Amino acid sequence: MTELRVRFAPSPTGMFHVGGARSALFNWALAVQAGGRFILRIEDTDQARNRPEWTEGIISALAWLGIGSDSPYFEGPYFQSDYAEQHRAAVAKLLADGRAYHCDCTREDVKERTGSEFKGYDGYCRDRGLTSGAVRFRTPDEGVTVVEDKVRGRVEFANDSIEDFAIARTDGSPLFVLANVVDDMEMRVTHVVRGDEHLANTPKQQLLWEALGATPPVWAHVPVLVNEKRQKLSKRRDKVALESYRDEGYLAEAMINYLMLLGWGPGGDREIMPWSEMVRLFRLEDVNPSPAFFDEKKLRAFNGEYIRALPVDEFAERCLPWVRPIPGFDVEVFRKVAPLVQTRVAVLSEVPGYVDFLFLAEPVFDQGSWDKGMKHEAAPDILEAYAERLATVEWNPDALKAALEEVGAAHGLKLGKAQAPVRVAITGRTVGLPLFESIEVLGRERSLARVKAALERLRAQRAS
Repeated sequence: MTELRVRFAPSPTGMFHVGGARSALFNWALAVQAGGRFILRIEDTDQARNRPEWTEGIISALAWLGIGSDSPYFEGPYFQSDYAEQHRAAVAKLLADGRAYHCDCTREDVKERTGSEFKGYDGYCRDRGLTSGAVRFRTPDEGVTVVEDKVRGRVEFANDSIEDFAIARTDGSPLFVLANVVDDMEMRVTHVVRGDEHLANTPKQQLLWEALGATPPVWAHVPVLVNEKRQKLSKRRDKVALESYRDEGYLAEAMINYLMLLGWGPGGDREIMPWSEMVRLFRLEDVNPSPAFFDEKKLRAFNGEYIRALPVDEFAERCLPWVRPIPGFDVEVFRKVAPLVQTRVAVLSEVPGYVDFLFLAEPVFDQGSWDKGMKHEAAPDILEAYAERLATVEWNPDALKAALEEVGAAHGLKLGKAQAPVRVAITGRTVGLPLFESIEVLGRERSLARVKAALERLRAQRAS
């Protein structure tokens, strides 16, 4: 039985696109499912745009998704530039077999001959017998090229609609369409699973496979990802870099789960599921060919569910890259409030905003929060009375709450109104973690100092 071999072949010319990540995961699922191989090939022949850091970014992003050299299913990375000799040999074979020919025409030459806008090469050099220039593949004049696609079914391309396409430049360097085929042949790729923007290249590549004496791979073109306006995701317009989501604090397992469901589903209404189950259920034939909506709001909801499902100790550990930079950070203090934070955040980058007040020397007030929390005319009296209670009250959330309820009642206020100035005094914000648990963790001395400082500030403000 032939080993299943899939490949993922990105170009190192920018950040790692979420659409590429989805294609990589589909390929990875097939490889793991069949006990085959996932080949990472870096298509690095565009020297003007390639940068080493982009290659490193690709490898790092894939590793974050669980695709890497520590797995027996992973192979590579290989680099397209290392196969230049094989590319040139393939061009030479096609020329020798009469399946390709040299051409010295420019786009302007073709326009001048056809008297119209450029609509494709006109075959002028087919029988001129040139021995130099670019190289074009001799496309069959009649018949159709049939692509049997696992996602799109049978797709037919009339050969007379496929121009004699270029496969090598004048200097002998290969173009993408040929290099891609030769690399796949060299690496014994059995299945090509990629975005459907490549479908237009497929009849040309299939013709090349056959002309080079090899059996084409199984083709599968998965749907493009679109935004809320049903426009194809664009680096210029949309948030598409996988690294951005990683750095914002999305969990890898949530991203994997969400991306796998873009164009594919296991059936039924179930969406949250472990990778192992998705691998077991995944079938190319079940992939929907329609464009898939990349919904960031839904991704956030997925991530929130995954965060809440973590054991609290693991949640606290995963937060560390985001909370360690807070001045005065104390991991033991953070662990005390981690369960309270875990139920409130959708991404890990939100965590510092909930807990920084515990570690900073004093809270950071934004003017909007201050104005909203201190607007009630009784705010100074609430702060003064609660400061007195903080000095002697039993130090636990229930007692702290009861003390503020009593202070509020004495001024005709329910707890919700009474706690507004206290929350801002303690945390600097109008919303956040449960107030009384926060006060307990902050401690008597620091809590009392903050309430008194806020009272002085408020009195000075009102006196001015």
